[in-house]
Formats: sequence, structure tokens, C-alpha cells
Amino acid sequence: MNDFHYKNGELYCEGVLVRTVAQRVGTPFHLYSSNTLANHFRAFDGAFAGVPHLICFALKSNSNGAVLRLLGREGAGADIVSGGELFRALRAGIDPNKIVYAGVGKRRDELEYALKVGVLMFNVESGEELIALDQAAKEMHSVARIALRVNPNIDPRTHEYISTGLKENKFGIPLERALEFYRTAKGLKNVEVVGVHQHIGSQITELQPFVDALEKLVGFVSELRSSGIKIKYVNIGGGLGITYKDETPPLPKDLARAVRPLLENSGCTIVMEPGRAIVGNAGILVTSALYHKKSGEKRFLIVDAGMNDLVRPSLYEAYHEIRPVVESDAAEAVFDVVGPICESGDFLARDRKLPEVKQGALLAVMSAGAYGFSMSSNYNSRPRAAEVLVNGNEYFIVRERETYNDLIKGEKIPRWMEE
Repeated sequence: MNDFHYKNGELYCEGVLVRTVAQRVGTPFHLYSSNTLANHFRAFDGAFAGVPHLICFALKSNSNGAVLRLLGREGAGADIVSGGELFRALRAGIDPNKIVYAGVGKRRDELEYALKVGVLMFNVESGEELIALDQAAKEMHSVARIALRVNPNIDPRTHEYISTGLKENKFGIPLERALEFYRTAKGLKNVEVVGVHQHIGSQITELQPFVDALEKLVGFVSELRSSGIKIKYVNIGGGLGITYKDETPPLPKDLARAVRPLLENSGCTIVMEPGRAIVGNAGILVTSALYHKKSGEKRFLIVDAGMNDLVRPSLYEAYHEIRPVVESDAAEAVFDVVGPICESGDFLARDRKLPEVKQGALLAVMSAGAYGFSMSSNYNSRPRAAEVLVNGNEYFIVRERETYNDLIKGEKIPRWMEE
């Protein structure tokens, strides 16, 4: 469910006409619905009502401060993977005791930052990271609460680039070796073992991989307790998929129905790290048609948004529905919808059937709320797009479009080149 709909032939976000926003901010821009964000968070929260749980929104999917503030006010914590994401979460008012810190390559300064503010726990991914964290905590006269991220070797049946739970992936500690790492952690003076963590991948559209992985995890928790290691938190990660084209992913209530029987007698707090499932269909990318071009039988529709604004089609060959902002009864044709970037891989859609559109017509790239702006770049020295948040009948620019001067912020010319 989302709050993008047509009324009298024009696309709205909640009660706001998308065309009106485009006239104000120009294109391209990212547009988010407050109501959709809140409803998607509440779907997770409600599905796990009655059992201790914490929903930590994955900042990697969308780290806009207004989005984070909205979700934080709904009760969300944060799943972070960098010092920058920690800064963003705190700036948005999220309680550090609701923040879990994942990622395979945490730097020493990032560890110290997280120890200083008191995050709920670190999801530790390697033995060397464990020792580094213990040393940092010792020097800061602190104690680091940790979960070890275990790798259950479960195929999530998703794109290989967003699969994280197989042995060949860089993430986590092999499950068969995890007990020895926990024993090492238990013996460290500045580390407190509080949890166990897994995350098998992203855009997962079936329940069975979650169940298979969790069955292994629950069995491992029993093994830990038998070894005298008490666990307070079971972090099942995120990864629940959304509908981009014709997928029928399970809903949060379906996930809860499948995993609660495995967890509700564990005596542990369930931690989840959804990102895409909350924000993916809560946002769109709006772009303008620039030119038409024909090469043999191939027709190109060139728009002003490119792979620097939404890299998923280029990186994953991902499908995003493209809709006209103003509906048209024009005849349909097949286009490659491409951007202005100097790469053959710069496309938003290939061989896509769309109504003929005129120069200047607005198009909405749907399901772009996750991994849209957060993965955007300044490639080809293109200023990054504006972000806009809708609430009912009003909208607010929650990130101004970058300017050319923003592109050179921090750059300096050496003294010997100044004359």
C-alpha cells in the first residue's frame, strides 16, 4: 500500500499534486509520503505486538533527516553501518539505546564514537574487530555491548549483490565457528555479550529463507545457553522485499506469523532491521523528458534523471515501474528510458512500453524510496536532486537541490597554482 494515486488523470502524493511540486522545485527530485512511511512502520510494530521487540530502521536504505525524525517519533530505532549514519540517527533524535551498529569495516574512530554515545550493541563481524572493540572500550574505560553476526549459509534467493547469508559472502562469522568466538568474547573484560545477529540478504520475497535461517539461529542460542552464555537480544536482520513489478512478497504480519513461534518462548527481545520494506514504496523519483532519439529499430526516451540519481537499474538490472505524472491516451511505444550520464549502463528502464510523451512531460519512477538518494552520487559533476516530504495536503523541501558550488565544497587549489 502507498499514497501515490491518480485523481482526474493526474498523479498525487497523498493530497499534493505531483506536478505542483515539480513546478516549484524542478526535476529531478525524490518525493516521499509521510503517511506511507508511518503506516509501513506500524505494520511491523503491530505484527510483533505482544512480544518484546525493537524495530531498527536500516539507514542505508534512506538516511534523510526528516524521514528519520518521522520514524523515530513512531518508535523506531536505527540500524547503522558507519559513523556518518550514527551522526544522522542522533541528529534525528533517535535514542542511542535503540541503535545497533553493523558493518564489516568499522574504523577505530567510529568505534570510539559509538562507545561514547552508548549504542545498544555492536554487531561484530570478525575476530579482529572483536579484539579492536575490546581495546577501544578498555582505553575509554567503557564496556561494549555486542552481538556476533553469524552467517547461517542460507540462500535468500535474491540478487547475488544483495545476498549476505552465504559462506562466500563477506558478512558475518560462519555458524559452525561462532561458539568459539562467543567464548573468546565472554573472556574479554571490556565486552559484554548481549545478543546474536543475522541478516541473510535484501529484497527477499519468500518466507522460507527467513524460517530456515532462524531455525538455525534459535538452535544456536540454545547451544550458547548450554555453554553459560546468556543472550538478551535475537536480531533477525531485515531484508523483507517489496513489490517492484509482479513480486508478491510476504507482509510483515506474514513474517511475524512464521517466526514468532520460534522466538516468543526464547525470553529474548526480537530486533529487526527493515529498510526497503518501510521506505521503498513510500517514495518516487520524478523526472522530465528531454529528448527522443531513434537508432535503427531502437527508440530512446532521454530524461533528466540518470544513474547518479537512481543506480539500481544500472547496478542490479532492477525493475522500476515508470508512470506519466499526467495520464495520457496517446499510443504506446517501446522505449529505453535513459539518462544524461556518459555511460551505456545509464538507464532507468529498457524495452519499456509507455505512452508517447512530449518534451517536458513529467514521469514518475515508482518504488524509489529505498536506495535512491542514499546511493546517489555527483558522477559527471551533476548536483544531487532535491528531496521533498508530503504530509497530507502540504509538502516541504527536506533537502535542497545541490548547486554547482556544492560540487566543489572542500576543494582547494595548491598555492603554486594560484597565480
